[in-house]
Amino acid sequence: MTTIVWFRQDLRIADNPALFEAAAEGEVLPVFILEDADRVGDTHPLGGASHWWLHHSLEALRGDLGGLVCLRGDARVILPAVVRETGAGAVYWNRCYEPHAVERDSTIKAGLKSDGIDARSFKASLLFEPWEVETKAGGPFKVYSPFWRALQEKSVPEPLGAPERLELASGPAGEDIDDWELLPSRPNWAREFEAAWQPGERGAMNRLRKFLKEGLENYGSLRDRPDLANVSRLSPHLHFGEISPRQIWHETKRLNEHPSDTGKFLSEIAWREFSHHLLYHFPEIPSKNWKPGFDAYPWRDCPEDLEAWQRGQTGYPIVDAGMRELWRTGYMHNRVRMIAASFLVKHLRLHWQHGEAWFRDTLVDADLANNVAGWQWVAGSGADAAPYFRIFNPMTQGAKFDPDGTYVRKWCPELKDLETVHIHAPFLAPDDALAKAGVKLGQTYSKPIVDHAAARKAALEGYEEVKRANDSDA
Repeated sequence: MTTIVWFRQDLRIADNPALFEAAAEGEVLPVFILEDADRVGDTHPLGGASHWWLHHSLEALRGDLGGLVCLRGDARVILPAVVRETGAGAVYWNRCYEPHAVERDSTIKAGLKSDGIDARSFKASLLFEPWEVETKAGGPFKVYSPFWRALQEKSVPEPLGAPERLELASGPAGEDIDDWELLPSRPNWAREFEAAWQPGERGAMNRLRKFLKEGLENYGSLRDRPDLANVSRLSPHLHFGEISPRQIWHETKRLNEHPSDTGKFLSEIAWREFSHHLLYHFPEIPSKNWKPGFDAYPWRDCPEDLEAWQRGQTGYPIVDAGMRELWRTGYMHNRVRMIAASFLVKHLRLHWQHGEAWFRDTLVDADLANNVAGWQWVAGSGADAAPYFRIFNPMTQGAKFDPDGTYVRKWCPELKDLETVHIHAPFLAPDDALAKAGVKLGQTYSKPIVDHAAARKAALEGYEEVKRANDSDA
């Protein structure tokens, strides 16, 4: 029997349950379908950076499998058509959890089954399904800490290996990935991506092994340092399913040379699980505040400030360095993400959805669940959110987590000759220090677009307005 394996966010061979089960039953026809977001109701489609990654990941998967049928259109139409053309008796896939994907997959499964086709879905993207981790009362978790405790009480299954034998079936010719024009041109703004990343299953495993060997030790204390290499950078590989969380979990557990660092790293894998848990149980969070009371927040509308933030021209070096790293590499260190996000929503008082949209377009790891949960956490409107009164001071955050200014100097080279004591607040440096470093505020480097103290005061007043509005509605 021929089984179609519909690849989506599981672009790997090892620990791929749909592929493993299909290969054990006979010939396999691997299929990937690029869907047009507007046709399938996807309100948060892949951005430009993710398109770059997808192109290279599909090429890697096609090479590893020995063949991959790539098609474009609506999977609800395409899959039944491929079944009819090939006479396949089954269609297998691994589950996705985005709201539009849940609805689409349910429709496809029902349609195939009504036609007598064996349609099955499997768990491959998470350690546990969103419905497998519950509160004692039987509902979803809304706070991370008890979720993490509950997850640790469960046993994570060992990952599957690659199929021992993979016999590919003949099928439609498919389309050329190059014709999809996923890679940017005129200009090629991703020209530096290739030096930073190795998309594909092989690159994912190389990245994991390098991190476990060189970056896990002291992870707990150094993961917040953007100037150091103590983060895994596995997030894009996880998003595209080039590696599974089960593989990461067990590889890390097997090493376990640094128990406290291991525990901290695995808790970050669990935060990803929590984000998907929230998205599944509260599918409106990509478009609405998780806490409806935050609908009363008085957001500003200032395209000029948004553009300055996007371009890394806010006048606050740690923020600007992060935004430039993002543009140049498709990635931003997690601590800096929090600082940059806090600056947008609390210093500039621009809606978190502006930030979510920009990150979705520019991050190679732009995962809907993680991205939305992170932005709502920073804004204070999300589950287990940061207290609204926690407003990061970009100057002290920079001095604490980039103490030598190494990160800022790398991404804001116009400040490279500025003394470390001034590197995170050049606008407070004396004129002679600026002159010595060749820095001209407003010319070679931006003046601050907002005053920190005034911005903090305005943000807190906005949150007080939320409290008053909700008190009056009570």
